[in-house]
Amino acid sequence: MKTQYANVFINGQQIGLLTREADNYIFRYNDAYLQSGGPAVSLSLPTTRQTYISNYLFPFFAGLLAEGTNKSLQTRQLHLAEADDFARLLLTAHTQTIGAVTVREVSGHE
Repeated sequence: MKTQYANVFINGQQIGLLTREADNYIFRYNDAYLQSGGPAVSLSLPTTRQTYISNYLFPFFAGLLAEGTNKSLQTRQLHLAEADDFARLLLTAHTQTIGAVTVREVSGHE
């Protein structure tokens, strides 16, 4: 599986990078955001220099996704597997979120 990257924003300000590798999801705040003293994206991901690593999509980011009938509709329209939450996050959370947090895919990230 190819590594995928997404910038995470709060009210349009880039705050960190969310990554999906073969078996892990990784989230890390940007140094500039940490220095600004901005709020955490969620209580489960406090603003620290720590790199957060998980075997599944962090619950906060999974919570940005539609559920039930809307999830089924999205996966059919976007031609995605029902279980591919990261791809759905990249394709929907750049504009279709409730609240201040958006997620935008980074292409060509090294």
